[in-house]
Amino acid sequence: MTGLWVILGVIVVALVFGGYRRLTDGRARAVVAAADLDAATLGAGLGSEVTFVQFSSPVCAPCRSTAATITDLTRIHPGAAHIELDVGDHIDLVSRFGITRTPTVLVLDARGTVRTRLVGPARRNEVLAAFEHTRPAA
Repeated sequence: MTGLWVILGVIVVALVFGGYRRLTDGRARAVVAAADLDAATLGAGLGSEVTFVQFSSPVCAPCRSTAATITDLTRIHPGAAHIELDVGDHIDLVSRFGITRTPTVLVLDARGTVRTRLVGPARRNEVLAAFEHTRPAA
């Protein structure tokens, strides 16, 4: 009978954790302590309005869908840029920004200041909202 309670307990914990991840993945979060990045550090030029810096790994399936979502947005808006960084090649930035999972996307304004952070598979509406929130007012 004890084994049954253990199994039920594990199932409940897994369901709660899965629900939490479903609610929080891909949501934009404002960055409290803004940090700056520049083209030299990233190895690519910044966008004139917004830059999406995506931390990915080669085996990350959600990274590919996130990259596709952001690439679609950058095609529509010429002031936006997308830079994808491999976490294995950029350990210094991973440590500096506390990247604990992939994909993580940092949304930078035109000056290179981190304004928003997306963790997990990015939702299209969240990417668009981060873009609109970060770009300068017209």
